[in-house]
Amino acid sequence: MTVPTRVSQQNPSALTPLAESIARLDAGYDIRFGPQPDDWTTCSGLLAEPSRFDLWRKDLAEWMYEQYGESDDRATAGYVMGWYLHQPGYLAGLLFHTARRVPSLRPRDMALHLATEGRPHPDGVALFSDEFACLPDDPASHHPAATVVADEAALAALLRARYAAHAAQFVAAFGQVARFGRRTLWAAATDMLEYGPWAAGRACGDETGGVTDAALILPEKLAPFVAPSSLHLTDEGWKRKRNSCCFHYVLPDAEPCTACPRTCGGS
Repeated sequence: MTVPTRVSQQNPSALTPLAESIARLDAGYDIRFGPQPDDWTTCSGLLAEPSRFDLWRKDLAEWMYEQYGESDDRATAGYVMGWYLHQPGYLAGLLFHTARRVPSLRPRDMALHLATEGRPHPDGVALFSDEFACLPDDPASHHPAATVVADEAALAALLRARYAAHAAQFVAAFGQVARFGRRTLWAAATDMLEYGPWAAGRACGDETGGVTDAALILPEKLAPFVAPSSLHLTDEGWKRKRNSCCFHYVLPDAEPCTACPRTCGGS
């Protein structure tokens, strides 16, 4: 794996502020800081060669054949679309929720790892860059890697902008190999930007806080995203309206996803 030279090569006793934030995470997911083994894939490398998405989808199709007896191009594209966009969304959501810090989300600063057994979904994400944005009262606000913003609204806006920049590169690359239009791809990006902080709140035992964060990040329909956060409390807990579809429902005998926009109106 080729890693940017600006990554700090530090031992665990001398972690940078952002590395410390990641080390403290307990989110039921493998989240790492710094260089990783060769079986990890940099996001920049994946986006630079869109044909690698075809290889990923081929592996997924083989798994679908084993599980359902057949595959479907819409489903392989839908799965990979959501899986990929979840990585920057969840990483950003976790650090925003737990530390009020926003990392670099540039593709060259991130990598993902695909499960080697069974379904080839991402089972880990890594961050390479020490850079982070924070609030004025952050204890590391004077660190050389820190960029201080005025308030939570400004921090949320920066997260949204950094995620949008990464998602735009994904839309351009994945759109070359998947039969999805830009609206579909940006709908998925919207869903995963909302889902990141919500999932972070649930993972950390503070779902309501995660919902609040999602509303702060997506307070209204802001281009290029297709909708504001739609999370709302029901008798069954927090629900939302999905804007995109993974097409899982087209597989034989597959149960539709909760809130599938094509089978149950998305709510």
